[in-house]
Amino acid sequence: MTLHEIATALEKLGTDAAKVEPLFITIDPQRDTREVLERYTQSFDPRIVGLTGSPQQIDAVTREYGHTRPSQDRAGSGRLCLGPQYLPLRHGPGGNSSRFRGDTSGDRIADALRKLLAQPDE
Repeated sequence: MTLHEIATALEKLGTDAAKVEPLFITIDPQRDTREVLERYTQSFDPRIVGLTGSPQQIDAVTREYGHTRPSQDRAGSGRLCLGPQYLPLRHGPGGNSSRFRGDTSGDRIADALRKLLAQPDE
């Protein structure tokens, strides 16, 4: 559902969607090869980029975004981190990013992106 909602948000943004680069970073690099991710993300919206890497690289990225990889016996839950820069993201009052659970609606994602895009560059 997360990628469907991201695709919905991109649609709601209209021309402002060109200012956003949506990334889907797998937390299962053994299963999600580059080719698998490309087919999967493109089925939602061609603007969504699927990224994979070694387990160590995935762990580093998930730690940086404040997410943990689920255990093998637990289904993964997505988390969306939105910001004008990939790293570092500052959360909370005065920050330049927002965090959402993976089941956040496309409308809410689009609203948050509009607010982030309206912030002056530092």
